[in-house]
Amino acid sequence: MDWKTLQALLSGVNKYSTAFGRIWLSVVFVFRVLVYVVAAERVWGDEQKDFDCNTRQPGCTNVCFDFFFPVSHIRLWALQLIFVTCPSLLVIMHVTYREDREKKNREKNGENCPKLYSNTGKKHGGLWWTYLLSLFFKLIIEILFLYLLHKMWDSFDLPRLVKCSNVEPCPNTVDCYIARPTEKRVFTYFMVGASSICIILTVCEIFYLIFKRVVRSTQRWRKSIKRSVSYSKASTCQCHLKTEEKDDKSQTRCVA
Repeated sequence: MDWKTLQALLSGVNKYSTAFGRIWLSVVFVFRVLVYVVAAERVWGDEQKDFDCNTRQPGCTNVCFDFFFPVSHIRLWALQLIFVTCPSLLVIMHVTYREDREKKNREKNGENCPKLYSNTGKKHGGLWWTYLLSLFFKLIIEILFLYLLHKMWDSFDLPRLVKCSNVEPCPNTVDCYIARPTEKRVFTYFMVGASSICIILTVCEIFYLIFKRVVRSTQRWRKSIKRSVSYSKASTCQCHLKTEEKDDKSQTRCVA
């Protein structure tokens, strides 16, 4: 897997991300991708070869391994990292779409034409909704993969000994031993902890975006109220002036 290409694509998201988004991206690449590439792949490299069972029945070891490890930790984490980083590409695609529209507008109406967007990377309008939607996608994916990991291996635990029973072609109950169980357990807890931190950061970013949007809407609402009040006062003053002018003219006529 070419993680450098993925990192190059996602590095552009930093320009449009909030502070929480930048921290999230750092946690993903430092504590998850880097640990995955440097250490985790090597730890799980011998998982099937060193899965040892106390029987020589042909096919029993492979069947027991498939029974207890329907999906490998390392491949599940690879899928998780790919799926959890893909929603960020929606933001880049939306910004690229805005830039393309801006370019076509200049080509059609000239360089001095009014801009369609004050800033193509500013999170307002449709881009704000795209960014928020990408956060919800990331949150759902993180929770879903943690649930799958917990469901397949109870409480993210890796026991030293597993008992394979009632699984053909294994005879009776077969004891099987996992290679490097303690080391794998440590890495599993580490990856689960890093994923939990990413979930917390994503939730914080969602609340931050919504709070910031509410504050801006409230400020605009207050400004519109002030403008309407000032406009009504100005119109009332003009009405008073006109009334006073009419009264002065009528008094002048009466004196004449």
